[in-house]
Amino acid sequence: MNFHFKHKTSLLLTALLALPMAHATLMGKADYTAAKTRINADYKADKATCASLAGNAKDICIETANGKSNIAKAERESDYTGKPADQNKVLLARAKAIYAVAREQCDAFAGNPKDVCVQQAKTNKTKALADAKLGKQIGVARKDAADDKRDADYKAEAEQCDALAGDAKIACVAQAKAYFGKA
Repeated sequence: MNFHFKHKTSLLLTALLALPMAHATLMGKADYTAAKTRINADYKADKATCASLAGNAKDICIETANGKSNIAKAERESDYTGKPADQNKVLLARAKAIYAVAREQCDAFAGNPKDVCVQQAKTNKTKALADAKLGKQIGVARKDAADDKRDADYKAEAEQCDALAGDAKIACVAQAKAYFGKA
């Protein structure tokens, strides 16, 4: 389960991150309007592709289409204004899109594997949001981001310990606490 989830997630991350990044040049009003039309057309086409699917695959497809559209809109806005705040919104849109798709993928599991999957999705979201925070405030955010990432990794590791019982679980939790510096 873990390998397949991580493999799917890495493919998703690659696909979403491969979308064009914000450019340094600002776009004009005509380009802005054309981009808006293109984004809406792409979104409708992506949603039409999802119509032929069913169940969880359809839900994943819809979340992917929504995320791709939201990222494209944030990039369009960033290209138009050139503001650092809008550039940060691109990073936030990516983090949210990746989380939404990963969370939807977890619905294919049940019990502890689903819990681990959800926790891993939350961990990845926390890391992506921490990276976005780094883009916003480099100095102060660097420490906060590292702490957020370590806490998220600890929670994911502790969640995996829940599948164990007795002494094995106690040892697993103790090892996770020691590794991530928890008291």
